[in-house]
Amino acid sequence: MNTPKFELSARTRKFQTLLAAHDLDGALIVQNADLFYFAGTIQQSQLYIPREGESLLMTRRSFARARAESALDRIVPLASPRDVPRILQEHGYALPKKLGLELDVLPSNLYLGYREIFSDATLSDVSSAIRRVRAIKSAHELAVMRRCARIGAITMRAMRDLLVEGITEIALAGKLEAVARAAGHQGFAKFRLWNNEMFYGHLMAGKSAAQTSYLQSPTGGPGLSPAFPQGPGTRKIRRGEPVLFDYVFVSGGYIVDQTRIFALGDLPDKLRRAHDAMLDIQNAIADAAKPGITGGEIYQLALDRAHKHKLAENFLGIGAERVAFVGHGVGLELDEYPFLAKGQAMPLEAGMTIAVEPKVSFAQVGTVGIENTFVVTARGAQRITRGADTIVIVKPKRK
Repeated sequence: MNTPKFELSARTRKFQTLLAAHDLDGALIVQNADLFYFAGTIQQSQLYIPREGESLLMTRRSFARARAESALDRIVPLASPRDVPRILQEHGYALPKKLGLELDVLPSNLYLGYREIFSDATLSDVSSAIRRVRAIKSAHELAVMRRCARIGAITMRAMRDLLVEGITEIALAGKLEAVARAAGHQGFAKFRLWNNEMFYGHLMAGKSAAQTSYLQSPTGGPGLSPAFPQGPGTRKIRRGEPVLFDYVFVSGGYIVDQTRIFALGDLPDKLRRAHDAMLDIQNAIADAAKPGITGGEIYQLALDRAHKHKLAENFLGIGAERVAFVGHGVGLELDEYPFLAKGQAMPLEAGMTIAVEPKVSFAQVGTVGIENTFVVTARGAQRITRGADTIVIVKPKRK
């Protein structure tokens, strides 16, 4: 489904307000998630958004697809980035003296190229302004995210039939990913943070889920090799251990993030009590997540509650390997504003979408917890993802 013209126009106007506030003449958008947000296409392009007036999309490849996918009125072919100044002038734009770029993600060689191409301009970072605009989701975006949640619900239901004793983590992951793909999962989730990457998500059982990795996440997992040391490995799943199913579901470019705990047979009382504590923390966050509260305040609320449950040393990791966040924004990328993290001063606003993920890990035992995606409202966070939060017990059967 293409992004409607009115949607692109509303996003552009909000961003232009920030361009004016920062006294910038315009911005050049080239990163895929930002291109899709403002232009409705990620065909290889340069999108110029002036301080006032219409945007101009200049496309190298594929121009025909850009014309078909984007609702923008001004779309022109581009042979080389060096032609951008000439094309701007030919279409009535004054060359910017103060130009904004996505400097948080722009490779250095491209930045140096733009510095040469726009030699008379001052180049500034507009990444934070872009991310602030993107953080507030429209009714159109929320509708797409709710469709993603349906994919999640379908995949989670399939887990009941596919989880059998003796199956390996990676084999089970493959079966579940096939279900998600058939339901419309696009198969790829974007990160903004340098070198953060993920394939569908994390499905690990027992001690695998408590194994840390390089990824900025409460869980890590063994993976299949040091080349990608996270997520499911070759370990066989056994009865009586927690099976962590933490996946991102993506459709139409948008992401929802969801975690549930499964088990074959049953789980020890210690793990059940720890899981109940994580549900308590999630519900407290959902009640508190109203406009005006900061991400840092929400993190502290969660940490205080973990202390109350005597789980602070295992909350969001183990010991020194713990992460200092209990949630994050989601949308076109998995790490959007706001961050529910230690010291974060950004206040929540109505329309922000957040993944709340209180989890607790025990070395050599496993991880329990929950994750749901919510939208912030004046009455607290309202859930987008579906399904009961309770541990799902599956009757053991061999593969």
